[in-house]
Amino acid sequence: MAIVNATPDSFYVSSRTQSHKAVAERVERVLSEGAAIIDIGGYSSRPDADDVTTAEEWSRVDMALSAAKEVSGEVAVSIDTFRAEIVRRAYEKYGEVIVNDITGGVGDTEMLKTVAELQLPYIAMHMRGTPQTMQQQAQYSDVVTEVANELQERLTAIEKAGIERKRVALDPGFGFAKTVEQNYELLAGLHRLKAFEQPLLVGVSRKSMIYKPLGITPDEALSATQAVHWEALRQGATLLRVHDVAEAVQTIKLYEKFDQNDKGF
Repeated sequence: MAIVNATPDSFYVSSRTQSHKAVAERVERVLSEGAAIIDIGGYSSRPDADDVTTAEEWSRVDMALSAAKEVSGEVAVSIDTFRAEIVRRAYEKYGEVIVNDITGGVGDTEMLKTVAELQLPYIAMHMRGTPQTMQQQAQYSDVVTEVANELQERLTAIEKAGIERKRVALDPGFGFAKTVEQNYELLAGLHRLKAFEQPLLVGVSRKSMIYKPLGITPDEALSATQAVHWEALRQGATLLRVHDVAEAVQTIKLYEKFDQNDKGF
């Protein structure tokens, strides 16, 4: 899953694509590098990010969707949003999209109902609070168990809303309401989430859990990101959300070679 940030304030500066031309060029490049899904975001979810209106978010998403579809009308696109209105507008104008919701349906009471009505694929991420408050809510006695329990609550709500479980993926939410140490505890226990028997999306690309312990910047975190990607795959990740598609594809190919001889967990 290739990240396309149509935002001015995403944490990794080089990922910001704020014009039709920039988005089209990025989409064309990442598709050639092997991306399976283009993940478009118009609302930065980094810690302490500024809130933006629905109108502004839609303006960004609409621009990026238009550019992506211009490059390839068949490309699979996900919308990184917690707002049902953005999903409905995207569907009405561009057809089926995957909904990538960082709040798992908590951020907008209309989200799960909308996804069910439109029969869209849905990715539910674990988070507490909002991007503005989440890092004040990183209190866990056992982060893996508590994330699993909270994801189970979201799955129950998702199914109750009428969304078919076979169209749902889960994301444990690395970096969202978790400290650096908790992120690594979660990574070490990621295989436990395989018990849900749902696809697992992992998004760790260039995040603070990687660059802060190394004393580097996001710009310098490419190689270290691939090390974490490898472990995420070994622990059961089925989809990687990345800034750097070519390198992630190489990591996946090598992991698949390794996995042929690994008994796993």
